[in-house]
Order: sequence, then C-alpha cells, then structure tokens
Amino acid sequence: MKYKVKQIDVIIIIALLVISGLVMIRMEIVPPPFEEEAPTINFFQDDANKKLIVIETSKDVLWKDIEITGNCDLSGLGKYVVEGDQITQCEGTLTLGYIPTGDKLGSWTFTPKEELPQTLQSPDERVVTPKDEGEHYKGTIGVREWWYYTAIFDQDSELAGWTLTISFNHMSRLDLFAKKPDILFVSLCSPEGIKYGGKVEKERPLLGDYGLKDPTLQADSSDNGFRVSFDKSYVQGKDPSWHVHIENNELDDKHDIQIDIQYTSESSPFWTYNRRPIDNSKAKIASYVFLGCKIDGTVNIDGFEYSVKGIGHYEHTWSSGIVTKFLVKGWDWCHINCENGWNIYYSNYYLTHQIKSTDESKINPYSSLIITTDQGNTLTVLEEVKLEILQSDKIFTLGYIPTETQINAQASSTQLIVRDANINLDLNIKEDIAFDHIWKGLVRVGMKIGRSNIEGTITWHDNYGDHNVKLNGIGTIWNMRH
Repeated sequence: MKYKVKQIDVIIIIALLVISGLVMIRMEIVPPPFEEEAPTINFFQDDANKKLIVIETSKDVLWKDIEITGNCDLSGLGKYVVEGDQITQCEGTLTLGYIPTGDKLGSWTFTPKEELPQTLQSPDERVVTPKDEGEHYKGTIGVREWWYYTAIFDQDSELAGWTLTISFNHMSRLDLFAKKPDILFVSLCSPEGIKYGGKVEKERPLLGDYGLKDPTLQADSSDNGFRVSFDKSYVQGKDPSWHVHIENNELDDKHDIQIDIQYTSESSPFWTYNRRPIDNSKAKIASYVFLGCKIDGTVNIDGFEYSVKGIGHYEHTWSSGIVTKFLVKGWDWCHINCENGWNIYYSNYYLTHQIKSTDESKINPYSSLIITTDQGNTLTVLEEVKLEILQSDKIFTLGYIPTETQINAQASSTQLIVRDANINLDLNIKEDIAFDHIWKGLVRVGMKIGRSNIEGTITWHDNYGDHNVKLNGIGTIWNMRH
C-alpha cells in the first residue's frame, strides 16, 4: 500500500516541527540556534593592591563587550581580554557582565584602604650614606657585623608563598669563642613545610684581614657602593638597589641551590638603633633597615629554575661583641608581609636568659616595632611593646627558644601624636618551619631561622571614627638564645 504525500501534508509537518522547536526553546529544553554563549574569564583579586587580574579566558573576548560597574581604572587594558590584564585602583564592589548575552561574570568587593596614623621622624633618621652601608669591623677588635636580606614571594612567583632569609655574618670571636666566626646563613622555606639551605661556617685567620691568609667573608666599599662576599656568594650595590647572589656547595648537603635576586627600595631607610647625632657610621652599636623592597630574580633548586617576585627587606647591623655578648641573652626578629599590603618589622633584645618554655615580658626597652602601609614611605613606630612567649622548644638543659609569641604594641607616653590615636596592635607570630642551628661547648647558642604564620588585629581612632583591621600574613623569623 503506497501513501502519497501531498503538498499540504509537507507544510503541516514543517509547521508542527517549527512549533515544537519553538516550544522546546521557550521551555529551555534545547538552547536557541546560533545563540552566543558567555565566555569564562577567571580573575585573581589582589585586595592589598586593589587590582583585579585576568588569569584565564576561555575564548577571544573584546573588552568593549565587557560591562564594568564600579570605581576602577581601565587605562591599562588593551583591545582583547588577555591573561595578565589588570583592572587597577578598584574601590568598593566591582561587577562585570558580558554585554552580548547579558550574563554576569562575577562581583568582587574590595576593602577600603585604612590610613594608619604616622610617626614623625627627624631627617637624619632616614638617611644612609655609602659609608654607612660599608664595613665597620675593620680596624676594630671584637666587632660583630651582619647584612640581612629577606623575601616573601608573591602570587606572581613560581614559588608563591615561600620565604627566604639570607645573612652574611662577620661574627665577633666572643660569640662562639673563636669557633669559625665567618658564617653564611640561607633559609628557603615553602608553605608545604619543605626547607632548603642551612649554614656555612669558616674559620677566620687570627689577624683577620691583616693576616697572610684572606678571611672567607670579605667586605669593601666606596662612594660607588659596597660588596660583601663569602666564597662565590655575594651582595653588592648601593641605595636604592642591591644584587644578592648565593652559590655554595656546602650550604645544603642534599640539594644544589643557586639564588639571584635584585632588591630595589622605593623608600628611605630607617635607623632602628643609633645614639650618634651625626656621622652614624662611627657608632659602636647601630642598625638600619629598608622596608618594603621590591624583589625580582630566580631561584634554582637541583637544576630547576623558578622565577620569583615579591616584597623583602634589607637590614645592616653592627655592634661591639664585648657589650652585646654579656648584655644581650637573646633576640627575636621578624619581617612580616600582610595580605592587605602592610609590612611589619619587629625585633626584641632580651637582657635575661629564657629558662622557661613560656614567659611574659611587659617592659622591653630594646624593642622595635614598625608598621608601613606603603612599602616604607611612611612609618608608624610603636615604642611600648609587651610580649608573651606561648610555646618554646627546649635547646639546652636550662634553655628554651620560642616557637609562638603574642605581641601587644602601643604608642609610648612620649609619642604624643600617635598616642592620641589610641593605636593598639595584637599580633600572634607562630613558627611554621625553621632551621635549628645549635652550638654547644664553652658557649651554648641556639638559633631558629625560617617561616612563620601571622594573625592579629590593629585598632585606632581618628577623625573618621574607630578602625579595626585584621592582619593575616607570612613572616620570616630569626630567634636566638644563649
């Protein structure tokens, strides 16, 4: 039996197909034909620097097809959306949508920048000369001199969240009772608890730089800059830029490490300790620090090279070994990079031995606590520091070294300008991973150098009302007891 399809039947069938298709589209059973789909664009929110950074896009997209609602700066964007594009100076809530489809791509809320009251400094507190950066131990017996460098690698690094501490140490012979007083320290620590580096100790000839044999640590300087070397490792430069190179086969017995990092400071230094009104370089005890340095370079581990960027600091300290050996019984030292972009420097010197695992100290005349919200351009110095050691590791029979410390800092009664703001800082510094360096013998010395986790709050009052800022971040630590 044959069926003959008439023209009217074909028309009816086509009409029914069209109607059913429209019904399914309306009921969202099937998508409309040729409808454009919204792209997938992933962003990284850098709240500290008020940026929204493109990290991935699913297809070619024009920025003119992106609707951006909110206060921000788009001047750095090109024609197409590409990885690495940055929307800067973001304020409040930013909402992005795809105009051709009307789809919302996402919303991001940026916390407002807090203006912390600043401490006034005299001009001489923020000036360092080439002579200051150079060596001070030559020609003087018993001088201890250290050049420290730290870094905390940011999200643009292939080692994001890692910390680095490097120090070139000309030790006083009294520090370790003449045992190998030239030391290179390197501590490279990951968020996962992996650590690389260690220390290299070298004997110094009895006559030091004036003997027949050159010491391992050598330093020289001129108006053009300074250089400190330890075998193949060195640091050289001049304010505001320094290059640090680390290369030493004895540093880590399990791994080959090579480091090349450029430090650049966009702010003036600060003398954390000095008693001379002029010519700071002649001081018997002195220390200055560059905060919020930009760092850029490479770290090579076992033949694999990693690009690194971030924030670091550089500190230079010298002192009489005779005075500090018998006066100072230990110190805690920490450089902190907070998620909101602030940097905190903390150091404390102890005049008594730590013989208990927990301790509390309400009067700390040799403490320094400095906060900068803009990479060292402006500083808030809090002189009244109280601390409580919450946990410690036992390193000697009657000796402990802290692994967790709680700090409270406020302005002192003499800091009239910042004291009116009622600044109150509470900070918890907890060791994450560290190298333990211990010397036993006639003198017992213990050190912890590594990475720490930071939590805390800071409150203050100004003309705009009360402020309460949470502080979370990563720190480098260096604690010592003897």
